[in-house]
Parts: sequence; C-alpha cells; structure tokens
Amino acid sequence: MRKLKVIGINGSARKDGNTAILIKTVFEELEKEGIETELVQLCDKEIKGCMGCFGCGQKKQCIIKDDFFDECFNKMVNADGIILGSPVYSADISSKMKAFLERAGVIVATNPGMLKHKVGTSVVAVRRGGGMTAVDTLNHFLLNKEVFLVGSTYWNMVYGKNIGDVTRDEEGMENMRNLGQNIAWLMKKIDNV
Repeated sequence: MRKLKVIGINGSARKDGNTAILIKTVFEELEKEGIETELVQLCDKEIKGCMGCFGCGQKKQCIIKDDFFDECFNKMVNADGIILGSPVYSADISSKMKAFLERAGVIVATNPGMLKHKVGTSVVAVRRGGGMTAVDTLNHFLLNKEVFLVGSTYWNMVYGKNIGDVTRDEEGMENMRNLGQNIAWLMKKIDNV
C-alpha cells in the first residue's frame, strides 16, 4: 500500500493560532492511521491576488512567480487529501486564503481534473459570526474542483478568539477528531479500490 498524504493549508495571519490547532487536531487522527501530513501556514508568506489574465491556462501554473503561490499549489496538487483552514475575518475567510483560492481556482478551471477525486475538507476558527460563510467559501472551492468533501457530526467550525481558546470548545474539538477519522476512512477506501 502506498503512503497517503494530506496537506493542511492554514490561511490565518497568526502562526500556530486557533486554525492551526484545528488542522493539527485533524492531523492527529490521520497520523494514527499512518497517513502523512504537512501543515503549510500562509501567515509569513506572500500570496498575491489573481490578475485575471488566464495566462495559467496552458501552463497549469500561475504566471506570477515572485510569491509563495506555486510552491503551495504544487503541494496541494501532489497530495491525496486537502484541508483548507481559515479564521473568520469580516464574516468570511482571510484575504491570503481568498487570494490563494482565486488563483488556484483559475488554474484548475482552465485545466479540469487537477484535483479530481482527492479527499478534502475545510475547518474554520470563529469568534462569533461568519462561520458558515467561511465554511461555505472553502467548501465551494473544493466541490467545484471535483474534490470529495468530507464532513463530520456538525459544521467544521470551532469557537475561540485568543490562541488556544478553541481547545475549550469540547464539541467543536470532538468534531475535528471525528473529521480526521472520516477523512482517513474515505482515503483508505479510495486507495484500496
């Protein structure tokens, strides 16, 4: 059996903050099942917005070369599973995550199938409102790119403001652990087919 890998992309401006805690909690369950994980944190990386030029169409890569996008995108394309994570900023995902998804979305739209049949999910750290909007934004990207979306027992959001607060949301954290178990189960089923 080949080694399966999941990449977690953390769109938070805070390194190792609440969103990273959520992704790492899912990772713990994946690692118990022998699935390799890698966390990519966008907080200290430059991700420019999409220029809408469609120059990526034939090249399967963005024409902007002076930021972190290509490296992160290639990790996502080469992984078997994808976790997109963001805190809620202004009732939606972070600007870096939005810029990343816009650019990735254009490449995949002009080159259908690049993410087809990967397993994916989204996780969101939320203080009060906007959680469902953020989850929807991330899930819409995955669904539109032919990724098999994995859910859990409730919406994939956990409440907390300060770093570490999410760990006190017992229901939310249990949802993250169950999410990791569900991802592992589906990835192994797909791999054995």
